[in-house]
This record gives sequence, C-alpha cells and structure tokens, in this order.
Amino acid sequence: MSKFAHLLILLCVISSQSALADGPQDNSVKNVRPIPQVGIEIPEETKTELQEKLDHLAAKINELKTPKHKEIQHLIPDVEVFHRAVTQALLHREMFHERDIKTCVTLLKTGTERAEALKLGKAPWTRQHGLVVRGFISDLDGTVQPYGLEIADDYDFDNPRPVRCDIWFHGRGERTMEIHFLSQRSRGKGPYPPTSGIVLHPYGRYSNAFKFAGEVDTLEALDHVEKNYQIDQDRISVRGFSMGGAACWQFAVHYPDRWFAANPGAGFSETPLFLKSFQGETLNPPWYEEKLWRMYDCDKWADNLLQLPTVAYSGDMDSQKQAADVMEEVLKRHGIDLMHVIGPNTAHKIHPESNQIIRAKFDSLAERGRERFPNSVHLTTFTLKYNRSNWITIHSLKEHWERSTIRANITSKNRLEVATDGITEFSINFPAGHSPFALLEVVKVDIDGQEVSTVKTKSDLSLNEHFHRRGDQWFAGPSESQVPLKKAHNLQGPVDDAMMSAFLFVSPTGNDELPNLNEWVDAEMSRAVKEWRRHMRGDVRIKKDSEVTEEDIANYNLILWGTPKTNSLIWKVAKDLPIHWGDNTINVGDKKYSNEQHVPILIYPNPLNPKKYVVLNSSFTYREYDYLNNARQTPKLPDWSIIDITTPPNFRWPGKIINAGFFNENWELKTNN
Repeated sequence: MSKFAHLLILLCVISSQSALADGPQDNSVKNVRPIPQVGIEIPEETKTELQEKLDHLAAKINELKTPKHKEIQHLIPDVEVFHRAVTQALLHREMFHERDIKTCVTLLKTGTERAEALKLGKAPWTRQHGLVVRGFISDLDGTVQPYGLEIADDYDFDNPRPVRCDIWFHGRGERTMEIHFLSQRSRGKGPYPPTSGIVLHPYGRYSNAFKFAGEVDTLEALDHVEKNYQIDQDRISVRGFSMGGAACWQFAVHYPDRWFAANPGAGFSETPLFLKSFQGETLNPPWYEEKLWRMYDCDKWADNLLQLPTVAYSGDMDSQKQAADVMEEVLKRHGIDLMHVIGPNTAHKIHPESNQIIRAKFDSLAERGRERFPNSVHLTTFTLKYNRSNWITIHSLKEHWERSTIRANITSKNRLEVATDGITEFSINFPAGHSPFALLEVVKVDIDGQEVSTVKTKSDLSLNEHFHRRGDQWFAGPSESQVPLKKAHNLQGPVDDAMMSAFLFVSPTGNDELPNLNEWVDAEMSRAVKEWRRHMRGDVRIKKDSEVTEEDIANYNLILWGTPKTNSLIWKVAKDLPIHWGDNTINVGDKKYSNEQHVPILIYPNPLNPKKYVVLNSSFTYREYDYLNNARQTPKLPDWSIIDITTPPNFRWPGKIINAGFFNENWELKTNN
C-alpha cells in the first residue's frame, strides 16, 4: 500500500469517527448536544400496548415478591432487569429506531417467560450455556442493573469446578441504553468467545468508560457472577476495546493484584494528550482539576503493571493507538517493554490475525494464573481509594494526589526490605497458610534503611504486621496519633467518591429568606436527580430531611441539599465542618463569603457517623459537556469549593468557582486556602 493510500484511509477513519460525534465540533460549551439523544416519537397506540405488557410483567413480579415464593427472591432481578429496561426506554424516549419497539416486545416476552418459570420454581437460564443476560440489585442506588455472560459449553452445572473468567469492557455507544445492551448480549458473541470458562460483559452504567458508578457496576457484576458460578479467583482477567480499552487500562493499574492479565485495545489512557490528539482540544483547567486527573490518568500509575502481565492491542491506522503508545513510552522509563500487538492496515477494529495472537497469549497466561503472593510487591498510588496490591495495604499518605510508592521485597528466608515514598502507614498481610517465612524463623523488617522490628509467622502460617512513620522514624504497630479524623480507604474524597458507595439524597423542608439561593439549590438538586438517571442509569434514593432515620445515617453517604436554615441535617453537622456556614457568611479560614450569593460544596466524614460521608449540594461533579468524550469524565471539584451563584450554572460548572481546595490528611482546612 502506498503512503498516499495509507494516509487517505487514516483520514477517512478520523473523519468517520468525527462524524460519529467526537472531534472539535464537540468542543463548544455553549452548544452541547444531548447524550443520550432524544429518541423517536412512539405512536400512542404502541405506547399503550407496551405499557399493558409492562403492567402485566409488573404484576407477575409483584406476585413473585410475596412470602409464598421466598425461595426464589434472589432470582427476581433476572426478571426485573427486562421490566426496568423497557420502562426507561418508553418513559424517557430512549428508542432511536422503529426496530427498538420490536426489541422491547422481545425483551418483555423473555421477562414474562422467566417470571412464569420462577412461579413454578424453575430458572432454566441459570443453567444455560452460551449467551445469558442477568441482573443484580446495585448497592449504589438500589436499582436493578444488567450484565451479560458467555458461558462455554464445557461449564459443568452439575459438578462445577472453578473456571477462568474474562471481563470484557464494551466500546462507547451513545445509543446503547439498557434495551440495546440486553438485546446485543442476547444475540451476539464478543470478539473473544470462550472455548472454556466464562466471559462477563458488564453494562457499566452506560457511557462513562466504566469509571465512577461504572467502576462500581463492574465490581458488583463480578461479585454477582462469583456468587452464582464457580470462578477461579486466580484466573480472572480484564479486557476491552475502544472505550472498553480505556476501562481496561484503569482497572489494570488500579487493581493490579486482582487479575491474571490485562488486554487493553485502543481507547485512551490519560486525559490531556488524548483530548489534544483525538478531540482537537487544548485544556487549561484550574489547578485542582488538573491534580484530579491523577485519579484516572493511567500513565501516572503505569509502574503498577510490574505486578500484572499486559498485552495491548492497536490497529496501525487507528487514531486511538495513541493510548498504548503513551503507555509504552512511560513503561520504558520503568524498565518494562510493553507487549503491543499491532494489526496491520487496520483502523478502529481488532485485526483477525491479531485476535488469534492475543488469544494464544491469554490462554498461556491463564495457565500460569495470577501470582497471589509474589516475593516482590510494587504499588504506586495517588489516593487511598486504590491502596492495596497483593500482601501490601497502604493506610495513610503524606499528601493525597501526590505520587506515593511502596516496594516490598522478601530478600532472604529471614529478611523483608521495604522502600517507601510518600507513605506514612502500611501493613503486610499474609492469610493463614500463606506466610512466606518458616514457622520458627525470626524475620527482620527493614524500612527505608531502618531495621524496624522482627516478626514471626503464627501457628496457622499467617503473618500480619502494621507499621507507621513518626517524623523520620518507622515503628511497628498502628499509628498512635490522637487526631479525631484521618483520611482512609473509601473515606478520602473528592466529592465524586460519595457516589461510589451507597448514598442518599436529603432534600430540604425549611424556609430561607434568600430566594436566589433556594432557586439554585432546587435547580441543582433536580438536575442531579435527572442526570443520575440519564447518565448513570439509576434512580437516586431521596428523603426529606425530616424523614432521615438513624438507620439511614448508618448505611448511607448523605448528600445534603440546602442551607443550615432549610435542611435540619445541614444545621446539625454545620458546627463540626472545617468550613463554617453561619447566618450571614461562609467562613473559609480567614476568608468570608456572603450567604446571599455563595454556596459551599464539600465532602467530609459525616459528624453523625464518621464511617460515612456527608456532601453538601453536589452529585458527581462532571457535567453535560464532559459526556461528549469519555476522557473528559474526571472529577471537576476537589474536597471543597465556594460557588458564586450570581453566575448561572452551565454545562461545565454549577456557577463561578471562586475558591476551592483539598482538606489535609486529617480532614482539616489547609493553611494556604
């Protein structure tokens, strides 16, 4: 092929990708197209027919939920998933072609057949080979969520043995709503159908590159599969292409000890370079947003692949080859030569011969399996959200969002050497039967050149020890610091993290004398409810402040909307927050902001239950503009910010951000704010 022909094909590929919406035309904040788009208008007669079928299925589901059928309650989500999918499509105009109507009819037929089978105590799909779709109730918001399976013919339901499971992350599909996903996963195999074992296709809460709620969705779907099928814990992998390739990179670097291998294809691996090359967008973010890129910019975490075999794939004419090229370059700095399979004369797809090469490599890696207790462990992190690998767990950082590393090596039969940077507390954890040291051996522990202590294996062949740093010295045992709060795993911020575990919106019932403020709160809360459904595909739990119970406080992160005057829970916690919201001003250190035109957004351990978060006046922080490209979908606000609401909200911001920052490691306001 001539260079001219090659260039022409490449330009056509880029042009076709732009025609699908990506590109400079999506770089205007003032002209943001809706995602998902509004679907076709359904004739009233058809709506009525679909609603009758939905009502019929709903009645069957309600009957199954009675005590008479208590033994099959755990299988009801496998029916509900069809009802919710069609309900969403019909209620919110998410059918984009006439054929989608037929898809809805087919899905309701399947759901009804399953309901009728369950009524008889049968569930044939739970013993089905090939393509299977199932559902689970998400802990995030209590909604039923779908996933798909490909189950190889050799899976023995009568005498199940642990089998390999490959997680496949799908590509971006702005029209891939629940009805389309369920239909696709009922009809078509993925690019790597299993000859043995199971392939899991998570839905990922639509089009967010399996980040935030999509990340949780994947882990919850895997947990559901592990409860219903025999999965070999040492033979689970992550794989994906396009948007799914981006997902694969982030699951690989954030959870390097969970998989036997990773296979990212195309997609993106970081934010600024990808958006410049693919989107034609030069970014100029505020300092805190740029710092928060470190949450999902995989090039910053690349050295974690020291723990995880990785086989990347790109077509040689695919503009998204950039993702693997970036990772390949940064991995070289860490001494790692990335296995990068490149499809010849190939645009944005998986080349058939490359498919076979990758399949063979993955089969070989599956035979090897995951190395659960290696002699050497390396972990890089920027947040305690992702704080463990193999037998090392990090409990405290010197400063969040700065690079922190730990490398632990078993250097002999009686010596453990650890090198750290930015770590102030960690533990080593070998469960029963897995200590690498002999029962009677006294093991010396060296940390950053200091001989800290000696440890011994317990009689059950376990070894668990904790270490903390005080000043320049390391000591055995947990930190003895008496500070009341400390950032910890899943309690470290930023605001978006509160929507990565079970949460509850709390609406205000009181009155305030500031109508502009009330209007802003009402509008932002209504928008948050709408966008959680539209973009994260769930229904938020909502209660009035007067209805919140002790059980709610114990179980949920509380997303509080309003002011101390309008929301009784904000009033209860306000005195214990580092940012003080008084009658007339909001005080941030020595800075004061008038209540009439300002609102604080923040995340903090709930003073009523410090094991959970409290958030003021915000849901996930990226907005409609960022839906247009998955690489934009990063946290936009840090631990706290002050919003000037005289500047109207737009598709990027809830108002004008006039001050913002992170709390320190003890959840205190930093002195330079």
